[in-house]
Amino acid sequence: MYLERVNDPTDIKSLHVDELEKLAFEIRQFLIENIMSTGGHFGANLGVVELTLALHYVLDSPRDRIVWDVGHQAYVHKILTGRKHLFPSLRQYGGLAGFPKRAESPHDFFGVGHASTSISAALGMAVARDLQGQDHHVAAVIGDGAMTGGMAFEALNHAGHLQKRLLVILNDNEMSIAPNVGAVSHYLTRLRSDPHYGKVKSEVEALLRQIPAIGSKLASAAERMKDALKYFMVQGALFEEMGFSYFGPIPGHDLEALIAILEQTKDMDEPVLLHVVTQKGKGYPTAEAAPDKLHSVGGAVTKPIKPVPSYTHIFAETLMAMAKDDPRIVAVTAAMVPGTGLTAFAEKFPDRCLDVGIAEQHATTLCAGLATAGMRPVFAVYSTFLQRAYDQVIHDVCIQNLPVLFAIDRAGIVGPDGETHQGVFDVAYLRTVPNITIMMPKDENELRHMMYTAMTLPGPTAVRYPREDGVGVSLDEPLHVLPIGESETLRDGRDIAILALGPMVAVAENAALMLADRGISAMVVNLRFIKPLDEALLLHLSDRKMPIVTLEEAAVAGGVGAAVMEFYGARDLWHTVHPIGLADRFIEHGSRLELLHHAGLTAEAVADQAQGLLDSRETVEAVVKLGSAKNLSGRRR
Repeated sequence: MYLERVNDPTDIKSLHVDELEKLAFEIRQFLIENIMSTGGHFGANLGVVELTLALHYVLDSPRDRIVWDVGHQAYVHKILTGRKHLFPSLRQYGGLAGFPKRAESPHDFFGVGHASTSISAALGMAVARDLQGQDHHVAAVIGDGAMTGGMAFEALNHAGHLQKRLLVILNDNEMSIAPNVGAVSHYLTRLRSDPHYGKVKSEVEALLRQIPAIGSKLASAAERMKDALKYFMVQGALFEEMGFSYFGPIPGHDLEALIAILEQTKDMDEPVLLHVVTQKGKGYPTAEAAPDKLHSVGGAVTKPIKPVPSYTHIFAETLMAMAKDDPRIVAVTAAMVPGTGLTAFAEKFPDRCLDVGIAEQHATTLCAGLATAGMRPVFAVYSTFLQRAYDQVIHDVCIQNLPVLFAIDRAGIVGPDGETHQGVFDVAYLRTVPNITIMMPKDENELRHMMYTAMTLPGPTAVRYPREDGVGVSLDEPLHVLPIGESETLRDGRDIAILALGPMVAVAENAALMLADRGISAMVVNLRFIKPLDEALLLHLSDRKMPIVTLEEAAVAGGVGAAVMEFYGARDLWHTVHPIGLADRFIEHGSRLELLHHAGLTAEAVADQAQGLLDSRETVEAVVKLGSAKNLSGRRR
């Protein structure tokens, strides 16, 4: 067993190529066994086994720096850098992170989770190296999906201008999470299938064999190098014109060829782009046949089969129903057709489903352009990915007050993907923007009505919903418009009011039941609208002098609790408001239930905080009354 002996990249440097191939087989078996148990990103990691081995064989990490784009494919890197014993805890609370993380290992040079960042980060490291008079190598590994992101081309453009020694490895497996789209994808396809390759190969081999005595040996050597000469003769004009020396396409599962080309190019004093062709899911036939379906797996623990659809499914079904009656509706997604539930929509309305690739900025402004022409665009996007288009949300959509619906999936705690994927900031970063209406449903039926309501508004709307199943309510109710800015009181009370959003509404209702057992009468309000707030409700609660707890699965800083306090502050109304949400820190990876528990977003924790608020308020009131009585007594004397 070779894998047992590998605890550091230096452990593979004494192995021969045939031994590395055996190690590659063992790594694939290790990945299959572990990921099937814990869950995690599957296909991409199986596809980069040889490439990762070759990189660590030729380069000297951590002296040399390897930057992984997105990080879906960094599991092999983690295995080779001393973390294979942590894989049983992969993506679990307190365990091994699913992405590269600087705090986890000196071999992880850049923390990632979003696409298209590696070339920029690696270029920064190369510039720093030269400014500091150092002499190590810097390599960025980026997938062809991430290459569709505009940021990658901004970095290529700058790197080509600076002409720093930098190695960019394009891992081309024809996939990101979904099949790639766009001109860049088509360009890479042409490079992969260039008939000139076969011609060059055969011509070079024929010429070599004509050389007396040594021709046959040279031809055999070229064959063993897996067509190495071709890599120098077939150019990628696009990358060459951007200032890079292009080599490829290179077979990404041929260790001998990979090692040879890395040795050849690593010391070139200029930017180099190696185009490596790999197979997503390599070594696992099911993943090879369906790379999109096995991009990521959930692990051995499966959810019980329930007839309750997810919020994502309800969003997609509702959008299809509305699109059937309204030809203005266009769905837009950024390389996330399956993830956002739009697969069926794309099949039914192929001309009205636009996958822009990993390009959230473009997607947002594309929606703005559609809206100016009388269409009703819907951008289906994860909360954490919409962050990448914040400038476009403000400048291109909201300033112009255009009717774009942002369908914000994965809002709130997502779970095992960790800090880079938790959707906890969208309330804060959208709430301050003028013209936008922001909603969150308490259940899947309310999501339907919010989407329908959004289509009647003249300006931008955001509807945020979680990554989980619905609560199982009936969906037979006809779609109708919700009164803008109007909340829903689910339970009246006299002692305290709990204003909740989304899945936290059910938590609030359970907390109210616990408080009732303690003799406390709690009002529960489904706030529904983050912007505009239900001002009539807030004024009513002020008149009743009822203390308020706000409950949201989002950052407290800038959240709906802050909005409520701002409302009272702007009107010089003294009122007790206690926000409950996510503290001012990044939320690490773990199961959703674990993370909610640690964040204090459970019914018991909410009931305890509500009771503590009432107890402290009673103490303050008692002190005030005591002070007033003493002052009155003094005046009488």
